[in-house]
Amino acid sequence: MATKILGVCGSLRKQSFNLNALKAAQKLVPADTMLDIYDLAGLPLYNQDEEQSPTPKVTDFKAKIRAADAILFATPEYNYSIPGVLKNAIDNASRPYGDSAWKDKPVAMIGASVGVLGTARAQYHLRQCFVFLNMYPINQPEVFIRECANKFDAQGNLTDDTAKKLIGTLLQNLVAHTKKLKAA
Repeated sequence: MATKILGVCGSLRKQSFNLNALKAAQKLVPADTMLDIYDLAGLPLYNQDEEQSPTPKVTDFKAKIRAADAILFATPEYNYSIPGVLKNAIDNASRPYGDSAWKDKPVAMIGASVGVLGTARAQYHLRQCFVFLNMYPINQPEVFIRECANKFDAQGNLTDDTAKKLIGTLLQNLVAHTKKLKAA
């Protein structure tokens, strides 16, 4: 049975480097693995007053997470942290309390940034979220695509061989970990 990974991009920008990194990951998945990318556009701002009657977009997002065997986040870094759109998505899918779609999911992350740290700080912040969400992160390799404006072509294709190799290895590790957890 194929391993299903859900890709979640923390940017809404149409030509986002992080979206393009997820598209590159789709081509680098191990055999018998599928990576679908979920578009967060239209996800409402999380409001606890409305969590008992979620919008169709929230319901769909949670269903896609639950149907996936694992999650792959691609996050930009804004102000030394994860973008608000990503934090909002995490909050929407984790509520109401006791009904988190993220629970027990294997997870990995990548990030692309025009800066020299390549989303390192954002990824560490994202890891903090995994603790409460009870997700199982893959720790190695870390994929920080730094100075990324030089690592994608005009069509958005990832051209950096090192980044491709790291993403491929991360996906192999994610799939292997996912299979171990399912077997346990």
